[in-house]
Amino acid sequence: MGQPVTGQPRVVIVGAGPAGVRCAQTLLAAGISPIVIDESRRDGGQIYRRQPENFGRPYAKLYGTEAARAEDLHTTFERLRPKIDYRPNTLAWNVAERKLHLVHEGHASALPYDALILCPGATDRLMPVKGWQFAGTYSLGASQIALKSQAVSIGRKVVFMGSGPLLYLVANQYVQAGAQVAAVLDTSKFAQRLRALPKLLARPDVLKKGAALVSSLKKAGVSVVNGIEPLEIVGTDADGVQGVTYRDASGREQRIVCDAVALGYHLRPETQLADLARCAFRFDEPTRQWLPQIDELGRSSQAGVYLAGDGVRVLGADGAELAGRLAAYAALSDLGHTIDASTLDELKRQQQKMDRFRLGLVEAFPWPAAQAARLSDDTVVCRCEGITVGELRRVTRDEGACEANRAKAFSRVGMGRCQGRYCGHAAAEIIADAAGVPVEMVGRLRGQAPVKPLSIATVEEVE
Repeated sequence: MGQPVTGQPRVVIVGAGPAGVRCAQTLLAAGISPIVIDESRRDGGQIYRRQPENFGRPYAKLYGTEAARAEDLHTTFERLRPKIDYRPNTLAWNVAERKLHLVHEGHASALPYDALILCPGATDRLMPVKGWQFAGTYSLGASQIALKSQAVSIGRKVVFMGSGPLLYLVANQYVQAGAQVAAVLDTSKFAQRLRALPKLLARPDVLKKGAALVSSLKKAGVSVVNGIEPLEIVGTDADGVQGVTYRDASGREQRIVCDAVALGYHLRPETQLADLARCAFRFDEPTRQWLPQIDELGRSSQAGVYLAGDGVRVLGADGAELAGRLAAYAALSDLGHTIDASTLDELKRQQQKMDRFRLGLVEAFPWPAAQAARLSDDTVVCRCEGITVGELRRVTRDEGACEANRAKAFSRVGMGRCQGRYCGHAAAEIIADAAGVPVEMVGRLRGQAPVKPLSIATVEEVE
């Protein structure tokens, strides 16, 4: 298993979501059978996560407006699967010396590659709120997983809070499943969406779907409130979440009783493997985060390493599919294959349109950076390590820890199980405010191997 056909280059894809599937499809059409590494047990990624085999919910209920795309992606992969080397339940935890390091069922191995195409997807981008450490607080992605993989709601009465299209998509999926959604609380303002409209009109079909999601929630009797400021998730260590308090657009404090909260501010690319592969990064001003540098096809700064999908730019599921194709064409071209120029030109044209829409979403649903300055000192910022905002401010001001990795060393922020995935961006904003410097000067938490915890019982093998 894993040996390429004689004379073929070894092309390895990490991720079997929309980008990874279309990448594999494009490579196979060119005569190259790739190795596809997938941490999940089945293909589809997070957005098109499959339900267990013994579940029978129809696609329309499970994926809503994206049902047709989800079914097409799943069907495509079923056709590809016998022709590729597919390795599910396999964690890619390091990249070094042109080898991808893997763990499968407690056995570690190193997989050499001629071309590595990283399609690891994205995770929730989160801003802390006082009380978010209480049981019953989930990210939007975790809420989706509970619904799709276990067919359960995260609570009896759920509040969705944050901003971005995913907020409305997941809330709708919960309503469709029969769960009680108490409210959708959005930090963005309606005026911001109006200003972003010229960019959003780059993709009128997607804009129409988004409007339909909001309309569907309102028709279902769900309260949708814009321009809010989260104040506190009310609860106790013993009983978990009991409610949410927020300040509305008029400045009045409001409270909603609930037993679960789903949080999220759009998504952040999973960049740890790109970092370990020593790819160059750049600061993206519109989204206030560090992203890997790529050319228009997905080539990174490292020869033989390509990046695609939400793991490098969050363009949505269809944008990830397109990026997967482009990255495959880049790898094929670098491996000596001739690529039709008109095909590339058309894909790049579509990508430019999607990127304009992406910038529209950033403007319409902005990352609430200013909230970081208003967080109370007793708010937990790093849930893994229990580090408070006050402690992070202290090491910034008193110890001079004005750089992300120095603050990590002094306070342990970002040193837990998630390695800063969920607290890193907010921590950078807190440090920047406390130090009085632009957030780009704080830098970013460096990727560390293993990117996710490994069992101490892991046995190393030689492939």
